Formats: sequence, structure tokens, C-alpha cells
Amino acid sequence: MVDAYLYDGVRTPFGRYGGALAGLRPDDLAAHVVRELLARHPDLDPTEVDEVIFGDANQAGEDNRNVGRMAVLLAGLPTSVPGSTVNRLCGSSLDAAMQASRMIETGDARCVVVGGVESMSRAPGMLLKPEKAYLTGDQTLHSTTLGWRMVNPLMPEQWTISLGASTEKLAGLYGVGREAQDEFAVRSHALTARAWDEGFYDDWVLPVPGIGLAADEGLRRDTSIEKLSRLKPVFVAGGTVTAGNASSLNDGAGAALIGDASLPGEPLARIVSRGAFAVDPDVFGIAPVEAANRALARAGIGWDDVEAVELNEAFAAQTLACLGEWAELDPERVNVNGGAIAIGHPLGASGVRILAGLAYELRRRGGGYGVAAICIGVGQGLAVVLHA
Repeated sequence: MVDAYLYDGVRTPFGRYGGALAGLRPDDLAAHVVRELLARHPDLDPTEVDEVIFGDANQAGEDNRNVGRMAVLLAGLPTSVPGSTVNRLCGSSLDAAMQASRMIETGDARCVVVGGVESMSRAPGMLLKPEKAYLTGDQTLHSTTLGWRMVNPLMPEQWTISLGASTEKLAGLYGVGREAQDEFAVRSHALTARAWDEGFYDDWVLPVPGIGLAADEGLRRDTSIEKLSRLKPVFVAGGTVTAGNASSLNDGAGAALIGDASLPGEPLARIVSRGAFAVDPDVFGIAPVEAANRALARAGIGWDDVEAVELNEAFAAQTLACLGEWAELDPERVNVNGGAIAIGHPLGASGVRILAGLAYELRRRGGGYGVAAICIGVGQGLAVVLHA
């Protein structure tokens, strides 16, 4: 077994639903970040890329037919470079990175490009193909943007509630109130704004040519507790989850370079260990807890050894519930450069965003251990431990 390293990571600014990136196809976004990533490594011959693995949660529209392979072709890589696409919903690109690290460790590859993409703006509506040649009744147009669709009637109804309703359930189970959620949302915007102002994102968040978007489009610098408190619950009457304390629908892409020690240049961090866990779908947001615990155990360390954590903020309540379970973790070490509530959550791209963000933060701190973790719809969680 050899060590796997994260050498570099880039992403686009994340656009709002129907915003600046809505006019771009997801396969073009994917190709853009692959092209830009490799351009940063002129000493790496593109023919030496053993595999491109992309995460993508939708795949119902222009991201069909294996968007990972499409990214290879559209980015101008040699046609000899293979590409595949992973779908673990919100955790897709973190899963891609985990798969790549295993390939490196086992010697199946020495250089893998991983990434993730999502255009929630361009996710199509879908009609099921009729079972007969001629329609005899009405058809349902299903939105493919987010959440359950075309649900199997054998699936327990308790499990097929919306992600927001599931988060309301989690908030009740863990005693996370509305005020705490709104306070956390304000923190997310404030830390994201500070990170942009201090230049944390300047070196690796790369604009898309022809699009006037220099920073994450969902960032609201003027967000306040007073403004958020006026928003009404979205999912449950009398609930606590609002559009202000949840991540939004977004467009964006990211890519990272993973390889063994033979690649040119200095890596950002070593991929130490991985963890996965699953729970009941109606409490999906708590799954990262055990995924991270398992990754830490495999690394032989505890929360006291961790310098920084990137936990994807699908919802404030979900994030706070996880932090409540990690009693030894200082919450001030979590998402210090902002999170998905402010940055955005284009599903397939979020995993590589938190992994690269963690690596850059560890470098900024001068090294140490870090954890990247993400919750996943239908009840799963993933986590990766890095060391820089």
C-alpha cells in the first residue's frame, strides 16, 4: 500500500438557482474545472492521468451519458483517458475522491482527477414513459432538481418525507431551536464574507470565462438575526427550518488532483482515512456523525487531534445536531471559512468543495489533521481525514 495525496483543488464560484451560471451546461462546467486544474500543473502530462471520476447527483438532463467522460472529451484531454460518474447524491464528489484514494493506495493508479458538478437550474422535468402505446390518462411531470421523485410504493412513507421535513424531525430530536439555527446561518455568511475578503478563496475559486461572477452568488453580507427571524418556515407549519437557515439550490463545479508521491509538485495533504455510515432516511442529516467517528478511528486519532473540520451545511439544524454529538470537538474549528448556507450547495460539487477547502485551511494553519464530512439524502454520510 502506498499513500494517496491531494495535490490541488479548484472550483467555480457557486451560482444561485436561475442565476449567473444558469446558462451553462453542466458538462461544460465540468470540463472547465478539469481544464483549469490541469493547466495549473504544466509538468503533468495529461496522458498520465489514469482516470477521471466525477460526482453528479442528477444526471437527468445535459449531465446524462456519463458526465465524467464528457468532461474528459470537452476539456480536450487525450481520448485514452477514461472517465466515470459517481452518484451518491450530495456526497458524490467526496465519494469520487474516496474511490480515487483507494486506487492510488492499491497501485491501480498513480494520478486521478476527481470532481463534481451540478446545475440545479437546468435540471429538467421528467415524464415517465407510458406503459402502453397510447396514453389513457393524465401524466405527472416530475421535477428532478432535488429530493424524492417517482417513489416506489413499497418504500415506507415515513422515509420519503422531504429533506426539509426530515431536518425538522432532527431539530426536534436534538432540541435545536429556531434562534440557534438563525444564529448559525448568520455565522456562515459572516465567515464566508471574511474568507473572501481575506483572500482565502482567491487562489482556487476560478471564474468561468464570459460570466461576470467573481464570488459565490448566494453570499448575503447584510444577513442578520432580525432579517432571518422574519422568514416563515418552509416545510412544516410552525416549524423552524426556513430558506434563511438552509442551503440553497445552486449551480457549480469543482475538481481535484489526487495521486501518489511520484507526481510533480508538493501535495496539499495526505488522505489518511475514510468513513461511511447509513441511517434511516428520515433522519439523514445525522449520518456524518458515525462516518467521521469511523474515519477518525481508522486514522488512530480523536477529535482533540483535529485542527479543522469541513461539515457541509445542508441545513443549520442538521449541522448543529451533528456538532452536538461530537462533544470533544471545538465548534469554533468547524467551517471557519463559511459553509454551504452562504456558499451554496450544488449537490454533486459540494464534496470536492469541502475536501479542497479543508486542505487549504490546514495549509494556512501550518499543518495538522482535518475532517471533511457530508450528509446525504436517503440516509447516508461520508467522511475523510486529511493530514497536512
